[in-house]
Amino acid sequence: MNEPDGVSRQTQNRILGMSTLAFTVCFAVWTIFSIIGVKIKQDLGLSDTEFGLLVGTPILTGSLSRIFLGIWTDQYGGRIVYVLTMVAAAAATFLLSFATTYELMLLAALGVGLAGGSFAVGIAYVSKWYPPDKQGTALGIFGAGNVGAAVTKFTAPFVLVAFGWEMVAQVWAAALVVMAVVFWFTTDDDPELASRKQKGEKARSAFLQLEPLKYQQVWRFAIYYFFVFGAFVALALWLPRYLVGVYGLDIKTAGILAAFYSVPASIFRAYGGHLSDKYGARTVMYWTFGVSAVCCFLLSYPDTDYVVRGIEGPIGFTITMNLVPFVVLVFVLGFFMSLGKAAVYKHIPVYYPDHVGSVGGLVGMIGGLGGFVLPIAFGLMNDLTGVWTSCFMLLFILVATAFVWMHGAILHMEKKATVAQRASLPQLPELAHVHRPEHEGALGPQGAEPGAPPPGMTNRPTPAQ
Repeated sequence: MNEPDGVSRQTQNRILGMSTLAFTVCFAVWTIFSIIGVKIKQDLGLSDTEFGLLVGTPILTGSLSRIFLGIWTDQYGGRIVYVLTMVAAAAATFLLSFATTYELMLLAALGVGLAGGSFAVGIAYVSKWYPPDKQGTALGIFGAGNVGAAVTKFTAPFVLVAFGWEMVAQVWAAALVVMAVVFWFTTDDDPELASRKQKGEKARSAFLQLEPLKYQQVWRFAIYYFFVFGAFVALALWLPRYLVGVYGLDIKTAGILAAFYSVPASIFRAYGGHLSDKYGARTVMYWTFGVSAVCCFLLSYPDTDYVVRGIEGPIGFTITMNLVPFVVLVFVLGFFMSLGKAAVYKHIPVYYPDHVGSVGGLVGMIGGLGGFVLPIAFGLMNDLTGVWTSCFMLLFILVATAFVWMHGAILHMEKKATVAQRASLPQLPELAHVHRPEHEGALGPQGAEPGAPPPGMTNRPTPAQ
């Protein structure tokens, strides 16, 4: 694969670095309620359900906005759309500091959520600077900007304790404005947009950008992202509250420990992109779902007292999850979620190079909606069941369902193909309808040399799912 015309490695690194830094700042703003929401809950006397709605509202906007922000990126270029998104989110975050009622905070939270929509912009923008065989690693590095959630958890509690939650909102808004200015002066229009401007071509219509969304398979593909990303965002928002309620920690300690989940669930996304480039997404997804299911099962088991009728009388014992093993399991869960996030997005620019914004926006939207729905569900389950670990029970059901669904779809796809054809099938069945010979080299080993068709094969199968 060749580099995009006229693009040097230095330029690629600069664009990727600035885009990742900008996404880190955006994500820090997007998850601001994970810290200030705990203080607001105390001040306003909110229930767990109301708290879940407050922290989830920015996630709703950030999710729904991804589809049209992605389309606008493909039409008008990621540079201008990225900057305008950051400025709009900064304005809403600053105005949040003046909200005094729960209703006004929900309204401001809708605007804060635009910071999360920047993900669809960055994915479409960065992908245009790299050839397909390097996009997995590049997008994995960009996605590591999720570490912004950890930045908020590490720093926001100290600002909150010293100056109040209003100052946190104002400082985070100022950081976003500064980032927008720096991004504008250190980046360039992507090669595709520059070429269109030079040739005087018009951008594709929004209707054409939405064309790939007619495939049911693409929507099913997005369900995987509902867990690996949506559940990540939900836990990033919920863990400080969980640690305060279950282990009696103060907000500063809870924020720092919650970062032990956010950090691996973010920075190792780049490694997940590398593994997807090297070994294929199927292997990465199997490991992600398998290990996550085990972790969620162990974390979901509530503290329980047992009494066994022994030979010499009753024998009592207790099963409980102490703080240290909890943090370790959460770290492992975050690590494998990060690998899965990269594996999902590895495929989009390879199979949909002209629709990265719309397809990536849809997948990001579905995943982001998980970050909105799940915190509300966590709070609701707490209020209804009175069991703290009910949130992990829900996540176990979610990941187990996704695991079984994916495995069944893969077996169904392979069953329709001959033994010789199996080496040429796509890594995931959701992409069978657009699988072509050139995808072999871009997606890593699948039983054949990269870029080379299997012996005796002239046509690629495209089994319907």
